[in-house]
Amino acid sequence: MNFKLTSKFKPTGDQPQAIADLSGGVKKGAKEQTLLGVTGSGKTFSMANIIQEVKKPTLIISHNKTLAAQLASEFQEFFPKNAVHYFVSYYDYYQPEAYIPKSDTYVEKETQINEEIDRLRLASTTALLTRSDVIIVASVSCIYGLGKPESYQNMRIEIKKGEKINRNDILRLLNSLQYERSEYDLKRGTYRVKGDVLEVQPGYEEFAYRIDFFGDEIESIQAFDPLTGDSVFDEQAKQGEVHIYPAKHYVVEREQLKSAMQNIRDELQERIQFFKKQNKLIEAQRIEERTMFDLEMMDQVGYANGIENYSRHMDFRKPGKPPATLLDYFPDDFLLFIDESHITVPQIGGMYNGDKARKQVLVDYGFRLPSALDNRPLQFDEFKKRTNQTIYVSATPSQYELALSSKSVLPQKPDEPKAKSPINLVPKNSKGHIDYSKNNRVTEQLIRPTGLLDPVVEIKPTKNQIDDLLEQIKTRTDKHQRVLVTTLTKRLAEELAEYLAEMGIKVHYLHSEVGTMERLDILRDLRLGTYDVVVGINLLREGLDLPEVSLVVILDADKEGFLRSDTSLVQTMGRAARHSEGHVIMYADKITGSMKRAIAETSRRRSIQEAYNRKHNITPKTIQKKIKDVYLKGQRKKEKEGELPFDLKKVSDEEIPILIKELENKMELAARNLEFEKATEIRDQISEVRKKTKK
Repeated sequence: MNFKLTSKFKPTGDQPQAIADLSGGVKKGAKEQTLLGVTGSGKTFSMANIIQEVKKPTLIISHNKTLAAQLASEFQEFFPKNAVHYFVSYYDYYQPEAYIPKSDTYVEKETQINEEIDRLRLASTTALLTRSDVIIVASVSCIYGLGKPESYQNMRIEIKKGEKINRNDILRLLNSLQYERSEYDLKRGTYRVKGDVLEVQPGYEEFAYRIDFFGDEIESIQAFDPLTGDSVFDEQAKQGEVHIYPAKHYVVEREQLKSAMQNIRDELQERIQFFKKQNKLIEAQRIEERTMFDLEMMDQVGYANGIENYSRHMDFRKPGKPPATLLDYFPDDFLLFIDESHITVPQIGGMYNGDKARKQVLVDYGFRLPSALDNRPLQFDEFKKRTNQTIYVSATPSQYELALSSKSVLPQKPDEPKAKSPINLVPKNSKGHIDYSKNNRVTEQLIRPTGLLDPVVEIKPTKNQIDDLLEQIKTRTDKHQRVLVTTLTKRLAEELAEYLAEMGIKVHYLHSEVGTMERLDILRDLRLGTYDVVVGINLLREGLDLPEVSLVVILDADKEGFLRSDTSLVQTMGRAARHSEGHVIMYADKITGSMKRAIAETSRRRSIQEAYNRKHNITPKTIQKKIKDVYLKGQRKKEKEGELPFDLKKVSDEEIPILIKELENKMELAARNLEFEKATEIRDQISEVRKKTKK
């Protein structure tokens, strides 16, 4: 397989060494490695170079959808000729099924599926089964149950030009693959028939296939855009052989479905008897009615809402065995990156228990059969068994990743006494800090391409801290620089923001009760200078790229806890690392262990960066980055009918074409989803943008 990286940049600083070390480790069979890369050092670019070097199908797991989307976009730019896909939960809104015994309240499952993300999920699994040059960027959704890859692969339909086959046989096959017949509107997962012409749009493609019959012979195969009808290029159609995969991940062949349904009936009878023996007649009646309804739906249409709860029977798994997941679609020899591993690893480990607690109540009260418990995310040890070679990526990797990447953690022999926890085996120096020189599978990437240094850290007493804070802010605002202030509580963030505003500071607060799109507005306005200061809590850590920020202030730095742990402090201080005058002030009356470790680590990194700059005669330069329109990733609710969902005055001339293209894509997607009113509304917005730009 061939992964071809396309970029105008070349690896610089310590990127070449990191790429060589980690690529070499993969080639030598290292199971676990860590890339400790500081903020702004180009970790994503290094990951791309490693993929090109080792040439393996790759899975990248991120801890939230937004960061996963950013990564997917970057990797699509890096690898335009390869299959780069995005796999996250397809729910825009998800209210899980639940029961609250105390109040006898049953909460029906409510979902709003994002059709485009559903297509991208299907495209991911299809690519893995048809190509070897695949990169998937996923959220932790990748450890949740999915249909078996064997079933998904075996049930595909192969259509060849010149082949003789009855058209009705193909229609029956399409129905078994969960494709729906549509006489008028063709969209993904549907097909339509016009005389001797069959048109079908795969559930994972943006285009459709037009298959012409002459009697029972397939005369031609063409790919076309279902919206415009124009022909499009597709390699399969060009070769005259098309493979159409199922429209849903949970598909079972008809004969297997009958066997699975019988197993479900057997389990149902056992459960009814179980409830009756305990004199729980309501639960017995409930489970019978609900399960029989689902069985009838499966018998009639081959599918039922919530069919995933019967996945153990569909897969013919034994009780307790884990379900198939996205990881099972990868070949055995694949490469895994876990991005922001200090957050993502615990997130992967925590999914199973929360899911089980909710479903166990449903099972106990007759809403679901016990087999529903086996429709679940992987447990952490099950996840580990399905991975081959892993590279953890973080600016602050936890002890877990560092321990596994350390050469001190050796395979244990059967006759040896039980080893200590690997967390305790990380080599430390005389001061108790991790000794990276003894970790042969931990690679550091500390040098930023622009020569920027980790910020200088200063500790100040809490007495008169607000007065001092005002002075510090005015010093920065006089130089047109921005400031971030982090607090421990929402109330303090709001009250401090209010006080600073009374003192004439352009300020806004930021915390979890502020809507997602509004947060993006606030951060964009900070960069633009609408605000000079943002006061927040934990939201000032991962994912914020604010080159204008020269000062980060940490209040109550000596209050030990999650928000003031050494990892959190290093991440928060890193927000000032994109400015040449980056500075951090901690207000504290004592120096905690977390503060000591965070300051020591920042100082260590800074000294290495300074030595590199002196050796190569580099002068640190603040990162220059365009201020993009945050509204392009989503729409706010309009305050007045007919208004644009963004402020056109804030959009630069060079961003106008990007904005129009984004709106056109949204309009096209709305039309494909048959949301014609929405498509018309977006069309009017495009006209408004073009009209205003001509003035």
